[in-house]
Amino acid sequence: MTLPFRFGTVGSPMNTPKKPGGSVGAISYLREIELDALELGWVRAVRVTLETCAAIRQAAAEQDVAISVHAPYFINLNADDEEWPKSRKRLMDAAHFGNLAGATDIVFHPGSYFGKPAEDVLPLAIQRLRGCVDELRAAGNPVRLRPETMGKSAMLGSLEDTLEMSRLVPGVAPCVDFAHLHARPGDGSMNTYAEFTRALEQIAAALGPEALTELHIHLSGIAYGPKGEKEHLKLEEADLNFRELFRALHDLHCAGRILCESPVMEEDALVMRAAWLEAAGSA
Repeated sequence: MTLPFRFGTVGSPMNTPKKPGGSVGAISYLREIELDALELGWVRAVRVTLETCAAIRQAAAEQDVAISVHAPYFINLNADDEEWPKSRKRLMDAAHFGNLAGATDIVFHPGSYFGKPAEDVLPLAIQRLRGCVDELRAAGNPVRLRPETMGKSAMLGSLEDTLEMSRLVPGVAPCVDFAHLHARPGDGSMNTYAEFTRALEQIAAALGPEALTELHIHLSGIAYGPKGEKEHLKLEEADLNFRELFRALHDLHCAGRILCESPVMEEDALVMRAAWLEAAGSA
């Protein structure tokens, strides 16, 4: 059965076999359990060989598993001039080696406001993103850069921030983490069918209706307080109303990838897939 969304995990699943192990083993295992997307978790650093990239690309093509990359956490589009080259290298390395591994999308955390208003930070962030994309395209690298919506209000990465970056820089599109969007206000909002629908309509208004057919979504349970995200949780331990999210996604004819960041990655990814089938009336 072909679904409008691919489901998978951010990072290798918990029960990836030791042989062959690694990302190649993760790809095979995901296919065995009827999942079909993997986000390579290069979150500490990009340390991968050309041979490994080629093996990942081949395995993903043979198994029909869509590949993306989560770039290192330590990227900040609002870094000072001394730190920015280090952040930029982390993002560009993820894009270079990710492309070699068959990834189409590179997810990254866009950084911090450092206490400044978003409108003061975004021009620099957009300028730097545009420079990254220009260099990638000049090198023949087609990957999309996806700034992620972030779970703390002090972090660059509101839905509006990511949409503005995406609107103004071709080759950039948001990674919409609905758990983060639920946690970010600190008050339990962004958790109803109406709120999810408004967010999706906001994406379509900013980027065009076709953006809803190319969504890249992160999802998990989440704990939060007044300042936003605390930690990711299992779906069953959290109050995120993901079934209402799926109903909104279905009703607006959305498509793309939904990647699980729960502590029980593939277990909750399968719960998500089953919930999607239920929302779509196909269970």
